Amino acid sequence: MRLDRFLADALPDLSRSRIKSLLQEGHVTESGQTISDPSYRVKPQSEFEVSVPAPEEATPAAQDIPLTVVYEDADLLVIDKPAGLVVHPGPGQPDGTLVNALLAHCGDSLSGVGGVKRPGIVHRLDKDTSGLIVVAKHDAAHQSLSAQFADRSIDRSYRAIVWGVPMPPSGRIEGNIGRHPKDRKKMAVVAPPRGKSAATNYRLRQRFGDAASLVECKLESGRTHQIRVHLTHIGYPIVGDPVYGRRTPARRNAFTEDAAQLIGALNRQALHAAVIGFEHPRTAERLKFSSELPSDMERIVSVLSRDQSTS
Repeated sequence: MRLDRFLADALPDLSRSRIKSLLQEGHVTESGQTISDPSYRVKPQSEFEVSVPAPEEATPAAQDIPLTVVYEDADLLVIDKPAGLVVHPGPGQPDGTLVNALLAHCGDSLSGVGGVKRPGIVHRLDKDTSGLIVVAKHDAAHQSLSAQFADRSIDRSYRAIVWGVPMPPSGRIEGNIGRHPKDRKKMAVVAPPRGKSAATNYRLRQRFGDAASLVECKLESGRTHQIRVHLTHIGYPIVGDPVYGRRTPARRNAFTEDAAQLIGALNRQALHAAVIGFEHPRTAERLKFSSELPSDMERIVSVLSRDQSTS
C-alpha cells in the first residue's frame, strides 16, 4: 500500500492533502529515516512516526465582526450570514470577511485545517446571498462535511423572489454551468463538454399576480451562481440581481408604488439559504437548521401579498 494511503487510514483525523504535506515537509520517519515520498510502499511490520506541528497562525487577521451563530460545538459552526458579507478574503476584499470574523469568534477552539489555524469553509454563499453556511473547526470535520457535499447527502434549500411565475410550478433545471462566452465576469448555461454539470429543483411557494413569485430551490450540485443562472435560463431571474436579473419597464410598472420602492431599494439579489441539513462528523447525528427570510425580503413578500389580496 502507498504510504499516504496507509497513513490516511491510520490517522482519520488528518486529510489526505494534510498527510501529503507532512510527508513532503519531512515530518514522517521510519526507524529514524525521513520518508518524504507519498508513494513509498509500506512493508509488513513497518513502523512510522508522524510528527504533526502546531497549526500556523492564519494569515487573515482576526476581526471582531458580529455573527449570528445558529449552532456551535467543538467540531463545527452553523452561521446565518447577512447579505453583504464576503466569505473569503481576496483581491479587492482583504478583510472584513466571514473568515476574519470566525478567527476572532473561535479563537483557540480552531485546531487547524490543512495545518493552518483557520476555519474550514466547506461551501460558499455569494456576497449578497444571505442565509445558512456550515464551517468546520478541524481537518476531520472538514473532510467529513466535504465528502457529504461531494456525495450530495447535504440538504440545502433556498428561497428566492423571482420575476414572473414559473410554469410548470415545479420542475428540475439541468444544464452545464461555465463561463459566459462573451462576458467572462458572468456564468451561463453552456453546452457540454464545456462547463460542469448542474441541476436545480424548484417549486412555486407563493404567487404575486403574474409579475413575481416566491420559489424554493434545492440543489443537486454546487456551481458558481447556480440558482441565479438556472432561474435566468428558464426565464425567471431573481428580483434585484444586478448581474442576471435586470428589470424591464414592464416589470417596474407591474407593482404598486410601495412594492416598487421596496424592490428598487433592494441592493442585492433576493436569494436566501433557508435550510441546511447534514450528518454530524463526530456523532453521525442528522442535524437540520432553518432560517427565516431576512427583513428586506420579508418586507417585499408582505407588501406583494397585501397588494395581491386587495387587487
